[in-house]
Amino acid sequence: MTVGRYPMASAREVAVLTLDACRRQGAWSDGYLKRALREQKLDRREAALATRLCFGVLQNQMLLDWYLSQFSRLPLEKLESRVLCILRVAVYQLLFLDKIPPSAAVNEAVKLARAHSRNPRTAGMVNGILRAMLRQMPLPQPEGADGVDSLSIRTSHPRWLVESFIRLQGLQGAQALLEADNLGAPITVQVNLCRTSARELRERLEWEGVTARLHPWMPQCLVLEGTGSLEALPSFQQGLFYVQDCAARLAVTAAGLEPGSRVLDCCAAPGGKSFAAAIDLADQGEVVCCDIHPHKIKLLEAGIDRLGLRSLRPTLQNASQTRQVWLEGFDTVIADVPCSGLGIIRKKPDIRYKAPKPLEQLPAVQSRILACNAGYVKRGGVLVYSTCTLLQRENENVVRGFLAERPDFSLEAFDLPHWGRQEGMVTFWPHIHDTDGFFIAKLRRER
Repeated sequence: MTVGRYPMASAREVAVLTLDACRRQGAWSDGYLKRALREQKLDRREAALATRLCFGVLQNQMLLDWYLSQFSRLPLEKLESRVLCILRVAVYQLLFLDKIPPSAAVNEAVKLARAHSRNPRTAGMVNGILRAMLRQMPLPQPEGADGVDSLSIRTSHPRWLVESFIRLQGLQGAQALLEADNLGAPITVQVNLCRTSARELRERLEWEGVTARLHPWMPQCLVLEGTGSLEALPSFQQGLFYVQDCAARLAVTAAGLEPGSRVLDCCAAPGGKSFAAAIDLADQGEVVCCDIHPHKIKLLEAGIDRLGLRSLRPTLQNASQTRQVWLEGFDTVIADVPCSGLGIIRKKPDIRYKAPKPLEQLPAVQSRILACNAGYVKRGGVLVYSTCTLLQRENENVVRGFLAERPDFSLEAFDLPHWGRQEGMVTFWPHIHDTDGFFIAKLRRER
């Protein structure tokens, strides 16, 4: 990792380098940032600032660019990539971080411009843009070509996505969803009931310096604050919990697993649903957890070893290819299929900037996986289909298409804690449920 002229990168420089990698190399911000923080050995305070800057810029990138375009003489696309990232980080601080003095934000940006630009005049340009912006504070609200365009800029979601959410939730609902996407997600962890209880884990985490509270409606779930690196916590290393959003956990709850059952998780990595299934089985039975990538099988194995769950069987398998010996061999099959991920923008803000055209191919892939893995369900068994997206073409439409082809399956109602009876399908929304955006469908195969 290149860190300019400094022997060690600052929080701002780590944020800039991460954003630049996302922009030029297509890197995912969360993975690159984790590696950068680990390599640079930033203390907890600096790591928190780098994370805030990186995610804050991605959450507000279109808005930041709109403001920058009002003050830059050069079109933004003509700027060096790192220089644009430096400006975005600086403007984010000016607009959103009251505790950072404007002079510090400007001076650090100029310093970084000197270190990372090939043009000796760049530092002066950066200084000029930011100081001109400061003189105009407070800045006016952005204006687009119409109301949808203005909402798109203000919430930094591409117009196609804003229009999609308006069709699903109406204008007010869409606005609430877009704003929720920019708030970030709470850290929710599920208790490994095979090793501890929620009460004991909460006490343990408090002893480790972490603020932990019981989730308001999800049993055996804690909400954490002030964790620092989760992986460094002794309670994590000892397998007392795993990280999983409540909506994803409910996909397994909906299955209604019973100890002794045989379960297939056909797209398992990073493993949350497989871990949940093993815990619901009281680790009595078998959970075959699959992925197509060998390195993800190693991740699954590491998680299984940490949590001490003996019923899990990590297996290399392409979810869209049939394994004959598995036909009608499982009581429950969980198909949490690859999707557009538009329900987890709170956690991965850069997902919103995906090109929309390739996403149109996903329903065909999802339908193939669902059709293939339905064959593994025993007569009378359960098939759970889930995604972390909000688009109907990847959710309800895929399920209805499957049912039209497989009359031996039908939707089955299920009960969820707090939310009660669901008639076969349910969508969770960040602005309504304070979870990831998530879709669950439960189907039963006739005997």
